[in-house]
Amino acid sequence: MATYLITGASRGLGLSMAAQLAASPDSEVSLVFAATRQVNGSELSELVKKTSGKVVPLQLDPNDPESLRTAVELVERRLEGRGLDVLVNNAGVMPETEGKIEKMDDLPEVFHTNVTLAHLVTAAFMPLLRQGKRKSVANITTTLGSICLVGNYTWSSAYAYKITKAAMNMLTVQYAQDYAEEGFSFFAISPGWLRTELGGQNADLPVETGAKAVLKYVRQGGAELNGRFLNIHVEGWENAPGPNQYDGKDAPW
Repeated sequence: MATYLITGASRGLGLSMAAQLAASPDSEVSLVFAATRQVNGSELSELVKKTSGKVVPLQLDPNDPESLRTAVELVERRLEGRGLDVLVNNAGVMPETEGKIEKMDDLPEVFHTNVTLAHLVTAAFMPLLRQGKRKSVANITTTLGSICLVGNYTWSSAYAYKITKAAMNMLTVQYAQDYAEEGFSFFAISPGWLRTELGGQNADLPVETGAKAVLKYVRQGGAELNGRFLNIHVEGWENAPGPNQYDGKDAPW
């Protein structure tokens, strides 16, 4: 009966993960906190209604310390003495730059959203995660943030996204090293190029496929994943032509 909290859960990957977790038996998943800045999204509202309280909408704006504190208190009350087992830091942005990198003028804002806010959310929920049985944190990243693979993505002008996801990877490793002795598992995972508002309709995979593949690792958790940079596995994509192969192996840093 694990408990989950997913940020950026109003749409796309976050919403799909929440829906798939909610469809699991109660013996496996008891509560899914779907965190968004605004909780009035129609798709999320429908999911909340359909799941009869298993999915809990959570208004969370980590830019606002009061909002973050209130969200932690709400989760603590709903857990009723239990801990939070799994946190998925999924919220993020991917703006593109018109022209070469010298034209990039949004790095501070993108860094704040993709890295700093993930850190603030993680730090705020650490006391509840310590009380959980799983003690697992999954940070949604991308192979576009891999320095080793950067040559595969020269066609993308999402410079700030690439830079900040590389920083997210380092943030993950720092947490993994600091809290391994407490039994925590922090890992970064790339969900693939998905057909979402962020990824566009020309992307490789349906969002449901990426969500299912990510959740395979998220459900697993455990010390063996701590500090790793994971790539999802999708059958038939192990040796696909083009920049992306979804082979289930660790991605190079």
